[in-house]
Amino acid sequence: MKYSIIVPVYNRPDEVDELLQSITQQTFRDMEVIIVEDGSSLPCDSIVHRYAGKLPLRYYTKENSGPGQTRNFGAEHSQGEYLIFLDSDCVLPPDFLQNVDNQLSTFNTQLSTKVDAWGGPDRAHESFTPVQKAISYSMTSFLTTGGIRGGRKQMDRKFYPRSFNMGIRRSLYRQLGGFSSMRFGEDIDLSIRIYESGANCRLFPEAWVWHKRRTDFKKFFKQVHNSGIARINLMKRHPGSLKLVHLLPMVFTLGTFVCLLFAFLFLLLTLFGFIALWRMPKPGCANGPMLCIIGGAFGMLLFLLPLLLFSLLVFIDSSIRNKSLHVGLISIPASFIQLIGYGTGFLRAWWLRCVCDRNEELQAFKNNFYS
Repeated sequence: MKYSIIVPVYNRPDEVDELLQSITQQTFRDMEVIIVEDGSSLPCDSIVHRYAGKLPLRYYTKENSGPGQTRNFGAEHSQGEYLIFLDSDCVLPPDFLQNVDNQLSTFNTQLSTKVDAWGGPDRAHESFTPVQKAISYSMTSFLTTGGIRGGRKQMDRKFYPRSFNMGIRRSLYRQLGGFSSMRFGEDIDLSIRIYESGANCRLFPEAWVWHKRRTDFKKFFKQVHNSGIARINLMKRHPGSLKLVHLLPMVFTLGTFVCLLFAFLFLLLTLFGFIALWRMPKPGCANGPMLCIIGGAFGMLLFLLPLLLFSLLVFIDSSIRNKSLHVGLISIPASFIQLIGYGTGFLRAWWLRCVCDRNEELQAFKNNFYS
């Protein structure tokens, strides 16, 4: 058997139904599917049993331990030459597995060494809600993430596969010991160890999936905040792994705070000018208040301008990509949440681990591994 598709699941029966349905439509069939229920209170066993005759499918249950350890459990019970890890909120196009196989064959023919691991990008399906499309945009746009999640245009020369769409040769997986015990960032930790081992890791741009991600902005903030924390945890585990692109959300967060702070101060100056003008006993003494009003308005506009320009770029880019002005508009708050959520998590972990010298790995929201 060539491929083992491994999916950790936590209270997501509807998503599992969609994913399994898409797997039944794959044009390439040399595979097995392993679903591992990670201590769910809402199991998907009845859904899985529905596909038992349509797929080479196995279903396991275990106590909750998070997605990394659940993937390891699935890998231990798999038989494929290659392991493919997917999140339960993914849906596959019919040629997904065929594209994986084609790109493996192409790279293995072109390169002097065979491909040991790979990852693919994600897209938003037209059936996704506007919020899901906006969140997908904020996680994949060059304007927000620098293209590090699978775009062809990237600020980091190396591509680090994410576990929502990740493949690895079984022998290498065993050599590296699988996913670590990290609750967040465990997929990047494995990707870093893949590179450190000298193995060949590639981006397969044609092996993309539809990825639903989070369904509302509150859950999305929790996710990206934990991702920012995980980046510092990863830096502690792997010195030298922190790149310039990882600092950009922190810079954006601090810049946004400075812009809003000074815009607020200039707003106060403008209001002070209006109040002074209103209370002015003699019209001929209005020069001072008018200078306050004009200077305050100019200063406020000056500090809000970078945020307005960024918002305009996001709106235009997302509207074109999604062919929807509505999604383009929602993409503005989604992009700010993505950058500021990550940036605040990064700063929080930097302060506690690098300044306060706390040794234990941090996590802010402990119960949203899948939610």
